[in-house]
Amino acid sequence: MQKRKREVKKKGVDYYKVLGVDNKTSNDDEFKKAYRKLALKWHPDKNPNNKKNAETKFKQISEAYDVLSDPQKRAVYDMYGEEGLKSALHPPGAAGSTPLSTGGNPQSFRFNPRSADAIFTEMFGFSTPDFSGGGFGNSTFASMVNGSMPHSGPMKAAKIEKRLVFSLEDLYKGLTKNLTICREIVETNGKSRQSEETLTIDVKPGWKKGTKVTFPEKGNQLPGIEPADLVFHIDEKPHPVFTRENNDGLQYYGE
Repeated sequence: MQKRKREVKKKGVDYYKVLGVDNKTSNDDEFKKAYRKLALKWHPDKNPNNKKNAETKFKQISEAYDVLSDPQKRAVYDMYGEEGLKSALHPPGAAGSTPLSTGGNPQSFRFNPRSADAIFTEMFGFSTPDFSGGGFGNSTFASMVNGSMPHSGPMKAAKIEKRLVFSLEDLYKGLTKNLTICREIVETNGKSRQSEETLTIDVKPGWKKGTKVTFPEKGNQLPGIEPADLVFHIDEKPHPVFTRENNDGLQYYGE
């Protein structure tokens, strides 16, 4: 008696339909062209009067491109759909053997999506486009959609700025703060992976609100783009008793 193959019912978003491409014949160049066109059309900054809906569409477009442009993610998606891709619950033996067998657990796969901003920066070289004065319709954006870039030489991603809050006591005395960051790096084979790294900030006695600490090129590393600088803005947590009255003389007074 011949066993019937169990069909896997794919559930969730149709990423091919999101990008408007064919699910059988489309290649990487078509994915990129479709993403560029749609990302510029639905970028939240280009839709200030419909920002919430634009943000939803922009993130969905980015996720669709992230999945379809990655051979491993696309293979799992084609077999199990969006829900199967994200849940990692792949039925044993469903639709044949999985294409991700690496000698260990053949069904092991963890969906690790990239952020919409990181993908946009990778494709265009900046994270916040200027849509004033013609915006999407001008020749600069038209050349981006068609796959050519108006810049020459390596581009640098927009800096990443974060707020870091310290107590008044810490800023008065000074301290050493270790921060663990997780960022994308590109290996020698061109593949991206997540990497953890510890950054050390030596807070000097007397530092005040607004002090900036910059770690050059500690943002996500993307192919063909110089990593963004990571900038921390020092902020001061209000103290219940003491206030700082003189930044230069480091005089602190109780209320």
